[in-house]
Amino acid sequence: MKESVDIVHDRSGGAARQVERLAAIMARLRDPVAGCPWDVEQDFATIAPYTIEEAYEVADAIERQAWDELKGELGDLLFQSVFHAQMADEAGHFDLADVARGIADKMVARHPHVFGEESRDKSAEQQTRDWEAVKAAERAAKGAGGVLDDVAVGLPALLRAVKLQKRAARVGFDWPEVGQVLDKLAEEAAELVEARDRLTPDAVEEEMGDLLFVCANLARHLGVEPEAALRRANGKFVRRFRAIEAEFAARGKRPEDSDLAEMDAIWNEVRARDKGARS
Repeated sequence: MKESVDIVHDRSGGAARQVERLAAIMARLRDPVAGCPWDVEQDFATIAPYTIEEAYEVADAIERQAWDELKGELGDLLFQSVFHAQMADEAGHFDLADVARGIADKMVARHPHVFGEESRDKSAEQQTRDWEAVKAAERAAKGAGGVLDDVAVGLPALLRAVKLQKRAARVGFDWPEVGQVLDKLAEEAAELVEARDRLTPDAVEEEMGDLLFVCANLARHLGVEPEAALRRANGKFVRRFRAIEAEFAARGKRPEDSDLAEMDAIWNEVRARDKGARS
C-alpha cells in the first residue's frame, strides 16, 4: 500500500513515471471499497461520450491556438484512455501496457521507412499510399471482407462520410473530376428543393443527407478537411453575429428589437470588413 500511496502523490520523474502515477490514480478511483462511487459505476458505454467530447475539446483548443489550454485538454483525453484501459483490465481483456505496446508496435510496422530498411526518399503522397497498403494488409489479416467493413459506425457522420468515400475511391468508385462532383451537388440540391414541398419529413431528411454526403465528397476532392472547414465557418458565424449584437448595443437596442433586414444590413457590413481585412 505504501508504494501505491507514494506513486499517487509523486509529481517527480518523466513521462513514464507520470503515466504510471495516472494509472495508479485511476485504479484507486475504480476501487470498489475505497474509490469514487461515480467512477466505480461507470462502464465503457457511459464513458464513451466523454471520450468523444474530450477529443473535440482538444481540436477546439488547437483551432483557437490556446496552447496553455491544450496541455490540459490533452491530459483529459489521456485520462479517457487510462479510464477505458482500467475497465478493460478489470474485465480481463487487456491493460494499459497492452494498449501502449499495441500502438507502439503498429507505428513501427507502419513506418518501415523510419524503423526498417525502406528508403525515406519518398514523397508525402507515396508515403500515404504505402500507409494505406499496410492498413489494407492489416484488415485482410483480421479477416475484414468488404472494402467498407471496418469504417467505424460510431464516428461523427461527416468524418465517416469522408472515410467511406476514401475507401470506395481506392477501388475506383469515385468521380475523376471535381466538376462531376459539383454537378452531383447541384442535382442533390435540386432534389431537396423538390422534396421540400411534396415529400414526408423522413424523405426530406434523406435528401438532406444525400446533399451533405456529396458536400463531404466535394471537400475531399478539393483537399479540404470538411470538419475543420465547418468549425471555421461556425467560428466565423459566431464572430459576425457578436458584431451584430455589439452594433445593436451601441445603438441602445437588442437584436430581438430589430428585424431581419436591419440585422442583414449589419451582417453585410461586417462581412465586407472581413473581406477587406483579408485583401
